[in-house]
Amino acid sequence: MNLTDHFLVSMPQMQDSTFRDSVVYILSHGEHGAFGVIINDLLDITIGSVLTQLKIEITSNDLDSVYVYRGGPVDVTHGLVLHKLGVEFDITHDFSGGISLSSSRDVLEAIARADEPLDYLLLLGHAGWAPGQLEMEVAENAWLTCAANTDILFDTPLSERRQAVASLLGINLATVVGHTGHA
Repeated sequence: MNLTDHFLVSMPQMQDSTFRDSVVYILSHGEHGAFGVIINDLLDITIGSVLTQLKIEITSNDLDSVYVYRGGPVDVTHGLVLHKLGVEFDITHDFSGGISLSSSRDVLEAIARADEPLDYLLLLGHAGWAPGQLEMEVAENAWLTCAANTDILFDTPLSERRQAVASLLGINLATVVGHTGHA
């Protein structure tokens, strides 16, 4: 099983409060474990306030109304910018599926100027799984999985992302329950 460039949707029985009701985009999955970011959990921090704290001049007007995402429980003070492939910064890693992850100051400066990348998510932290851990969680029905779709990452409103991913699987999350019974 390789879940690189896949979405994970947490199931109702998810015990870990960090991932309850979450959608995770898996950037990398292999013999060394898995690496991803939560794409549907906003922090109470605007991009404008982050840029101001970093003393980056802002020339784009709407950054005080754009919020930072909680990317996951690992390294929560480390900022990452998830964006479409194409533009390169001092620290940019390209992943399959046409997605890049940048983490250098110059990507934040570009956002402050309203330069490329125009479609992005600014995240604090990320999610990680040890080798075999994600496979075990999937086998225990903690996650639904499906191939990722960049439209959901960048064009689907936050409140609709979880159901949009489930819809790729033909599932209405309102009908999914977190327990089973016996007849």
